[in-house]
Amino acid sequence: MAHAHERGAARPLLLAVDRDPTSLERLESELGRAFGNGFRVRAELTAPEAVRTLERAHDAAAPVAVVLVDHALAPEERDTVLTTARTLHPDARRAMLVEWGDWKSPEIARTILSAVAVGDVSYYVLKPWTEADELFHRTVAEFVQEWSRSDATTLREVVVVAGRSSPRGAEVRSLLQRNGLPHAYRERGTDLADRVERAIRARGYALDGVDVLVTMPAIHGVPVLTDPSDVEIAEAWGVRTTLDEDRAFDLVVVGAGPAGLATAVYGSSEGLRTLDVEREAIGGQAASSSLIRNYLGFSRGITGAELAQRGYQQAWVFGAQVLIMREVVGLQPQGAGFAVEIRDLGTVTARAVVLAAGVSYRRLGVPELEALAGAGVFYGASVSEAHAMTGRTAVVVGGGNSAGQAVLHLARYCERVTLAVRSTTLESGMSQYLVDAIAAAPHVDVRTGVEVVGGGGDGWLERVVLRDRRTGLDSAPLRADGLFVMIGAQPRTDWLPDAVRRDARGFVLAGADAAATGAWPLARPPRPYETTMPGVFVVGDLRSGSVKRVAAAVGEGSVVVSQVHECLAAGDA
Repeated sequence: MAHAHERGAARPLLLAVDRDPTSLERLESELGRAFGNGFRVRAELTAPEAVRTLERAHDAAAPVAVVLVDHALAPEERDTVLTTARTLHPDARRAMLVEWGDWKSPEIARTILSAVAVGDVSYYVLKPWTEADELFHRTVAEFVQEWSRSDATTLREVVVVAGRSSPRGAEVRSLLQRNGLPHAYRERGTDLADRVERAIRARGYALDGVDVLVTMPAIHGVPVLTDPSDVEIAEAWGVRTTLDEDRAFDLVVVGAGPAGLATAVYGSSEGLRTLDVEREAIGGQAASSSLIRNYLGFSRGITGAELAQRGYQQAWVFGAQVLIMREVVGLQPQGAGFAVEIRDLGTVTARAVVLAAGVSYRRLGVPELEALAGAGVFYGASVSEAHAMTGRTAVVVGGGNSAGQAVLHLARYCERVTLAVRSTTLESGMSQYLVDAIAAAPHVDVRTGVEVVGGGGDGWLERVVLRDRRTGLDSAPLRADGLFVMIGAQPRTDWLPDAVRRDARGFVLAGADAAATGAWPLARPPRPYETTMPGVFVVGDLRSGSVKRVAAAVGEGSVVVSQVHECLAAGDA
């Protein structure tokens, strides 16, 4: 399996550690068979030898892609190898090797679960039991693919060149990350960035005064964009931002987060002409999650952006039209359906509408920090900024799962990460597996019962001030190169007409809650996801009383389509 790297970079390493010589020989053979053309393969019998291999790779600045460690090693030896790999090569994917049939052992299962929970390994790998073991090859290939998405030396489909302190550069990286577009960031002034700029200048482009340069080597013709808008980037990549002439749809979905994408997939697959409109990024807030571990079927976890991309591709194949970076700003009944107004594109019609616009992270409201938004202060942008934080310090604000995932991802690169939480315990708002992982993570400080009240910097964030909510005392300023804010959600409902009733916090009422308002106009009761406007439904985080989980949002998106069909068949909207 060949692997494309920047010219001059060392071939990445695949390391296997197994105390059984016969097993180790087979591991080395199978890794060489499948990956030998593009990778260096090393097989070590002992933990000390494996540690020396990892140290030599680090000293030589050689990338390490995958580290496979035999479960049968003594626990302290196994931990030594994994800790060394985690510390010296944070991008490397680490996995535990187990024998076929080991799934019968509760002790091995507990060991793997514990190692996964604290971030020592991504998952386990079954040892090859025969020559050309394609299951083994496929499993390792998946790890390699995951690693390649985070390795700085890998040739990437999209390349961004910008200064570290460029707010627009940070916005572009966040845009690409949240939309699941594979890309690499080259910090201006580094050797990698200079190579890109020399190549672009050789093609006749003038780059003087350019703040952000974007090039797309994977696209035919290699588009080069200088200081592009979001729409220009999307169009160059081939993502739709405009409409066809036919503007009549059976179903319009507002929002392309997990709930909206699921609605688009099921609606289009069941014969409804479907349009899904998303004002920011495919995947919504879920796209900023660095790793979702508890989604059914993805045993090793999956990034929010990748999950969203898979949903988008499914919807596209079934014929749904998905528009991104376009905002729905109006909704009114029209004839037997609705008129839906899209900013800058005009009006489309729909027989039914599903609201799935999700929520936005709340703002801090601290003027000196709001002034640095995009210049060290980020809202839900942890994944895209992690590499830029290598060797630096970060503060994450929030007590939910997204904040926990951000802490663990940033901890792979940062010198120090501080998690600031308003509540007195992490357990009150965060899944236990994340609480355990944060407790085990090195270089992470957790401060409960605090809030952000100040900070600042000269053009870029330099410091953050926390206040103890119990004593009212402010902390000494914390050195911080990045502040990542995930402090709760605000629904996007200001644009809706008054006929669509909301609760006190702005979330849309549906089903029995809609009926209880007294605003429901028909003799029949509203369907479970139907709002107080017949024929308009709501799913996902936007719905009052919803469970704020990706799986729940996907489930609601699939179920609501059956209610849309009932509504259209009955003609009682």
